[in-house]
Amino acid sequence: MNQKTYYSVTGVIFLIIAVLHLLRILNSWPAEIGIVAVPMWASWVAVVLAGYLSYHGLKKKVL
Repeated sequence: MNQKTYYSVTGVIFLIIAVLHLLRILNSWPAEIGIVAVPMWASWVAVVLAGYLSYHGLKKKVL
């Protein structure tokens, strides 16, 4: 696998993560890890972070 394929795959994975967190926010889906409820603000952070990583992964050009 070359570097361009790697960046494309990771960019798509982070895009899927960002979309799923956005869907959680829009639909008010609860999330729990063990017995701890994950606050909604954590999904906002995840949308921004995963979106940023997705953007940079998909725009990355191999020289």
